Amino acid sequence: MLDYRAFFADKIAEIQANGQYRTFVEIERLAGRFPAALHHHPDGPREITVWCSNDHLGMGQHPAVVAAMQGSIERSGAAAGGSRNISGTNRTHVLLEREVAELHNKERGLTFITGYAVNDAVLDVLGKLLPGVIFFSDEQNHASMILGMRATRAERRIFRHNDPAHLEELLAAADPEAPKVVAFESIYSMDGDVAPMPELCAVAKRHNALVYVDEAHSVGMYGPGGAGMAAQLGCADQVDLLMGTFAKGYGTAGGYVVGDGPVVDAVRSFAPAFIFTLAMPPALAAAALASVRHLRESDNERLLLHHRAGMLQGLFQEAGIPLVSTESHIVPVLVGDPHLCKRLADRLLNDHLCYAQPINFPSVPRGTERLRINPSPVHSPAAVRHFVSAVDEVWDELGLPRATPVPGAAAGVTPVGVGTAL
Repeated sequence: MLDYRAFFADKIAEIQANGQYRTFVEIERLAGRFPAALHHHPDGPREITVWCSNDHLGMGQHPAVVAAMQGSIERSGAAAGGSRNISGTNRTHVLLEREVAELHNKERGLTFITGYAVNDAVLDVLGKLLPGVIFFSDEQNHASMILGMRATRAERRIFRHNDPAHLEELLAAADPEAPKVVAFESIYSMDGDVAPMPELCAVAKRHNALVYVDEAHSVGMYGPGGAGMAAQLGCADQVDLLMGTFAKGYGTAGGYVVGDGPVVDAVRSFAPAFIFTLAMPPALAAAALASVRHLRESDNERLLLHHRAGMLQGLFQEAGIPLVSTESHIVPVLVGDPHLCKRLADRLLNDHLCYAQPINFPSVPRGTERLRINPSPVHSPAAVRHFVSAVDEVWDELGLPRATPVPGAAAGVTPVGVGTAL
């Protein structure tokens, strides 16, 4: 008979041996002082600096966001009390959905308790309602998109990453009468590279395909008022359905989709991931609404984000620290070995009080293990320099290979779509 305990223990031992095993770093963010946080170390709590948070703009501690959440809790309590269809729709949900629809100049918005649920729900409805639909999916799409499409059992054709010519080839070979959905991301979170959105949209529209874009890593941080990369690159009107999250640029939690009214209403009416789950807590919706409204009016956080990212990228390049990409605010430091990546992260945390989480397979391909660094407006220039110095020191200690240094890079690197660095 199968020993279930031993079976799963062997599975864990296997991923520990190959460097895939993930460990938690227990921290407490310090509101008003983030990126400072308390690390609950076995020897006792100590203050560290966080370099891997998805709170890219520091909005999770913005006074207006915190006040909105506190006020909502005082009015409505801690939770929605049900699904959106059964007692869970709060006035704040409605206001938030109107706000994001207006932000993206779309007819309708719909909010979810997580961004993962958005991709699952929308792609499920497209795959199951459109007769004979064919998905055309970028090969590096997020797991939530891949699994959402796969679960529908609709035909799925994969185009090479960020390759409009290959997408054109696949679309041209498909039945011209079949419904088609082209799905991709605007910024890919592990490499930090940016999709050629105008070209991909143009190809899709030549073949009458619906365009679905995951803008989780760009809303709030790019485009007029934080409307995202499609808005920044001038192709937002070609995107039929846009997914965004409140958990990154907006510093809270939850996700949303915006698009044509009937399509979004179909998601609301047919998606199990929307119908059979708890509504977003009103306090989260209130915090997200305050964050979206603030970033529609303020460019300061975006400018500081891109300044810090450009500074960090430049200093790394000057030091010969290899980077996967310098196209966006995400700064992936390439290590290339899971065990060395973990040792690098551990030394940075234990010796230099800098927390950067190692990223290993299956999040990235084997041999491309990395630290994904997320600078933000709340990281000071002095903190950026200190962090680069720490990485540089540990890099030498571990004997990691360097890239060719780029002299003067710190003065010249400006991420995509950003004007003069501050």
